[in-house]
Amino acid sequence: MTATDAGTAARRGGRTRSTGWLAALPLLAFVALAFGIPAVALLLGAFTVRDPQSGLSSFSAANVAESLRGNYLATLLSSVRLSALVAVLGAVLGTFLAQAVVTSRFRALREAVLTASGVLANFGGVPLAFVWIATLGNSGVVTKTFGLGESGWSLYTFWGLVMVYMYFSAPLMVLVMTPALDGLRPQWREAAQNSGATAWQFWRHVGIPVLAPALLGGVVLLFGGAFAAYATAQAMVGSTVPLVTLQIADALTGDVLIGHENIALALSLDMIVIAILVMAVYLPLQRRSSRWLR
Repeated sequence: MTATDAGTAARRGGRTRSTGWLAALPLLAFVALAFGIPAVALLLGAFTVRDPQSGLSSFSAANVAESLRGNYLATLLSSVRLSALVAVLGAVLGTFLAQAVVTSRFRALREAVLTASGVLANFGGVPLAFVWIATLGNSGVVTKTFGLGESGWSLYTFWGLVMVYMYFSAPLMVLVMTPALDGLRPQWREAAQNSGATAWQFWRHVGIPVLAPALLGGVVLLFGGAFAAYATAQAMVGSTVPLVTLQIADALTGDVLIGHENIALALSLDMIVIAILVMAVYLPLQRRSSRWLR
């Protein structure tokens, strides 16, 4: 092959499209079936209103508007408040626990905590609600033993649900933050000490900026887990604490006015929008803080 032929072949190769994406076709097809079709159906249903008299359906924003008023808006705001509290408190507690594990000299303790965190982070639903009801419910063992009911204690409140959600949120944050804390090099702390920096200055100017991507990711993860949780709240508090997931379940079972059957889809669309807004805030912050790791 001459030099001219080689150059022509190289130019042709530059214009040739890669066919490597063909290997991802099965995954793309699965994503389209598992996520794409339900998302399209949800979007169409949220903007579809049926006339109770004629039975005809039409496109309208009435369902979305209704989902942002009255009791529906109250449940949405309550879920956001609950999720934000669980995310912040779980992130703080989980980070301190992870720091204690990383700085511990006992390897057995580290392995035990990480193993327990892996189990507890996936422990939820009705079994988790049963454990807490049997322990701190109105007739729970601890409640009866120490007479907590006489002092006005009740597990079936907003703050009781926050405490229960912390049971799986804090261990999840431990799993997220432990590798990040392991990435803090001892040489950085030594260099800061040799430069006369205090422990607070080290964490403010070095430690926290380096850990920021993991911290932000953990907060978003905890927020999403609490925001989408259903079974634990349903089994423990029922309708005592207004939550959007419980409201969606009631709407799906027919607890709506005639002609507003798709209000559950509109509430689901509201949840998706909130999740997108959270990610829209998280991604720029994560990109900015990740510069420290380059």
